[in-house]
Amino acid sequence: MSTLVHEAPAAIDATAWHLAEQEDHDHGGNGATMVGFWIYLMSDALIFASLFATFGVLSNSYAGGPTPKEIFDLPLVAFNTALLLLSSLTYGFAMLAMTEGRLGGTRAWLVATALLGAAFLGVELYEFSSLIAEGAGPQRSAFLSAFFTLVGTHGAHVAFGLIWIAVMLVQLAQRGLILENRRRLMCLSMFWHFLDIIWIGVFSFVYLFGMVR
Repeated sequence: MSTLVHEAPAAIDATAWHLAEQEDHDHGGNGATMVGFWIYLMSDALIFASLFATFGVLSNSYAGGPTPKEIFDLPLVAFNTALLLLSSLTYGFAMLAMTEGRLGGTRAWLVATALLGAAFLGVELYEFSSLIAEGAGPQRSAFLSAFFTLVGTHGAHVAFGLIWIAVMLVQLAQRGLILENRRRLMCLSMFWHFLDIIWIGVFSFVYLFGMVR
């Protein structure tokens, strides 16, 4: 399993450069699309950095309300983390299938990724609803406001990613693995792996650090 995890990102990076070079040759410089998407990801990273910083400042502002140890269900969050990390692996397999020209395999792994992403989102919504039902909603304290904002923003990105996957499945069904669809899948791949990296930060900084503080 570890070998596959290490091979998938390498193949994805090679595909990215190949697509960029092919676009430059065929479309006179449209490979800038990839660069533009990297710029978007960096701007998105700044947004999350601001949210992390805000949470760091407000993480001790309980206002007499519940603390992380009292409300966080760490086993549930760990299970949800595993779902999202596994979805990153399945997306890697989708990209490998794409490089091999296997349309059916690409679509199947995209569906698997979407199911895991939807499961992750469902668990997150369950966590939010449980906290609100216990009186630990975002209005209860500054800590909870920052928590719901940070985690909720990430969840909104996952929901957007699921919509993007659905659109790509339709595009693949209609037009197959044409160059434009390959480029879009590459951008979606970067976006999805970016969400995994952000969530690792959330899990470590918000949940784990909150439980040991």
